[in-house]
Order: sequence, then C-alpha cells, then structure tokens
Amino acid sequence: MKKRNLSVLLAAAMIASTLAGCGTTAKGTAVQQSNGKDIVKALLPPVSASYQEKLMEYAKEFNEANPDLELQITTASWEDITEKLDVQVNAGSPPDIAFIGSTGVTKYLDTEMLVDISKYADKEMIEDYNADIINYFKNGDGLYGFPAYVEIQAIGGNKAMLEEAGIDWQGIQKNGWTYEEFREAIKKGVVKDGDNYSRYGFVFACSGVAAKDYFSIFVKNAGMSAAFDKDLKYTYTSSHMVPFLKDIRALIDDGSMPKELSSVDAGKRWNMFLTEQTMITGKGLSVFEKLATDNNKKLAANDGSAVEGSQEVEYIVLPVPTFQGNKQQAQGAVDGYVCFRGKDEPSPDHLKNVAKAAYFLASGKRAAETCQELYISPICKSGEEAFASLPPMEGKNENNTNAVKNLATQVAEARPDIPADLGAKAIKIEDEVILPKFQGLLAGEITPEEMHEAIKKAAVEAFGEEGCVMD
Repeated sequence: MKKRNLSVLLAAAMIASTLAGCGTTAKGTAVQQSNGKDIVKALLPPVSASYQEKLMEYAKEFNEANPDLELQITTASWEDITEKLDVQVNAGSPPDIAFIGSTGVTKYLDTEMLVDISKYADKEMIEDYNADIINYFKNGDGLYGFPAYVEIQAIGGNKAMLEEAGIDWQGIQKNGWTYEEFREAIKKGVVKDGDNYSRYGFVFACSGVAAKDYFSIFVKNAGMSAAFDKDLKYTYTSSHMVPFLKDIRALIDDGSMPKELSSVDAGKRWNMFLTEQTMITGKGLSVFEKLATDNNKKLAANDGSAVEGSQEVEYIVLPVPTFQGNKQQAQGAVDGYVCFRGKDEPSPDHLKNVAKAAYFLASGKRAAETCQELYISPICKSGEEAFASLPPMEGKNENNTNAVKNLATQVAEARPDIPADLGAKAIKIEDEVILPKFQGLLAGEITPEEMHEAIKKAAVEAFGEEGCVMD
C-alpha cells in the first residue's frame, strides 16, 4: 500500500494501538465481540453544544435497532481530533467513521484508507441528499462519506455599531459589498485616542491554523474559488494573488484591524466582539447569533457566567466582500462522516454496516437536532422532516436566516474532479507555505510579492510550470 507522510511523528504510531481503530482478525473478516456483534467505531468532535452528550443516546438507539451491531463512539475536542485521526491513519488502524471537513477527503484518500461507500450504502441513503451537497464527499466516481451540514463561513457585525456608522447592513445582506466599500465601512468602526485603540472596525481570528480560514474564505472572492481551475491548473500562482494580498494587508495598515492580528485566536476574537472592541468579527457562523443571544440573557439575569465585560449585542450575518470585480463565492463548510478501512481489507458485510452507521449519524433526528443547535437547516430530506417536528428556534433573526439562505446559493461548487494526489499536494502547500507566509504577511514580516513568490516556487516544484496558472 502506498504510504504518505501525514506530518505526524513516527514515534506517535507506537501509541496508536491505545487508540480506537478498525482492524481485522484476518483478511476480509471484521473484528467481532465474543457475543458475535460486529463493532463499528467512530471518532467524533463536539459538533454542536450538546452533541457529545447526545452521542450515547444515539449509539443506544442505533444498537437497539441493529441487534447484530454495536456502534462504539470515542470523542475528541476540535483541537486534537485531527492529530488523533492522523496518528491512527499513519499506524494503519483508523476508526471506521470519523467526522472531518469535506476538504480533507483528498488528504485521506491519498493514504488509500478511505472507503468508497457508494458500493455499500443503500440507494435510499444516497438519494436522501441533494446531488450538489453530497458531491462534496465525492472524488472522481467514489463517495467517501455523508455530509452532516452546510455551514456558511462569513463575517458578523454588531447591529448597533453598524447603524451608528451609517452602514446599510440589510442592503449588504441582500446585495453584498465590494472590498472598497468594506474597507471604508470598517474605518468608521474604529475608536481610538491617539495610538490607543478601544475599538477596531474588523477583527479576524488568525492565531495558528485559524489564519488559514481568513485566507481561504476571502480568496474565494478574489476569483480563486478553489486551488485548481477546471483545467486542473493550480490557481494560487496567478498574478491576481498579489493585489489580493495587498488588499488584505491594507486593512491592518489602515488601522482598521489590530497590528497583532496574527496572535488573535478564536476565543479572543469572540471576546473582543462581545466586549465591543470590534464592530465586525470573523469568521462568522450562524450559531454566533445564538451565542450572542445566550450571553445577552445571562447579562439580563446578572448571571456570573456571562463573558466578563461584555455588553448586549445583536449579531448580524454579513457576507465577505468581493475583490477586483469578482462575484460572490461564499465559503460553505461541508462537514460530515467519512468511512475508513484498516491496513487489512475488511469484509463487505462490515463495510455495509459502517455505511449504515455513518448514514444514521448524518440523517434524521440526529441531523435535525444538531442543525437546530447550530442555527442552520438540515441538508437531507430525513433531517428536514425531523426538523419540522422540533420546537422552532427561539428569537431567530429572520434577516440573518435569509442572508444565510442567500449566501448558500452562492457557495463555491464542490470539486470532485480534483484528483486525490493533486488535492493532497495542494493541502501540503497550504500547510507548509501559505499558512506560515500568510502569518508573516499579517505580522508585517514579508511583503505580498514575497509570499506570492514562495507559493509559486512550491507550486512549480509540486505541479510543474505547465500545472500552474501563470498569467
């Protein structure tokens, strides 16, 4: 089997046997308990606020409905799930099911450990999803998982501050805005005394890997909706990258964003928003409206668990601005349940059971309850039906709901045509070149031109000049 370095220390593989994984007792024979039940193992993060609390209930429900199976669940935090999964994959003993973003399909497909579940899932399971959505978990002709939700990754504003600055947020929700309009708008949100800032116009979490979100969400609106164009040429080598990077840097040089942006993590970003240290924040998710509302309730009740120093805030969903005359290409985070095999071939019956368990987690009541907590709508018919029977989301801002629906129609399309080996190389460039260089750009350590040259050098080495956009 082809091996791929997942940037996990080889020593870590020595402890992988202590982690949950899918193995086989012999080629083509799934691991079973002494009572004869086929075990399906899943590694899952806290997808929503109460998701991990409900998992045991979900597993019990699945096991009772399938007495010959046992779904065993291991939980992990968002911070360490990728490392845990990479250790297990590197050791050849991944879980049967893991929750990942669809952009990670090519990464794990390149290890030859993902399972094409189109061969094992019932037709009705696949047809529960719109083709445009399930395509995010396809590569070529293969289907490697079931999507759990589509979450629009945008930005969000403080309603009172937006209106105080004369920003037509309702018009922006409907029609979007250009970079130039955005740049001038966030200047109006700045409050300072000399060089001392009490409020910025815009703050995005950029500490560590969070900077990857800033780059990927915004670059989609600069005419580069994916790392490869339809001719499978690498797009980030395009000359359009330099003016885009200059525009990103200008927001800091204007004083609209903190100079120390590269040290702002997700927690600090949200704290700054609730304590009125920024007018607009990113990345923004639908669930942030609920988080702000919940904190408002705590403030009204003098609940000590409210964020220290926070003020009442009404959260407004806003689209990312567009660059250089390009159209809106919203970032749709399509996450879900992918299926793995171990280094030994599992039996077809076991893989059918894995597909059944993955679909169970991604559909019906599980999808409905998870999406309701995330303030989004389910993406499968069975989830929509279950969602209709749940109590309505309390106090939801319909302007935000409609804004998200509008952005959902502008999400960059899935790219199952990108071969796994190209996708894996692009992820490697993103992790080893784009992320550190982008951090350097935000910190003022390198120029946009220097970052672009570093991307071009790595891309030509990986794909050859003929495999890159050189306009």
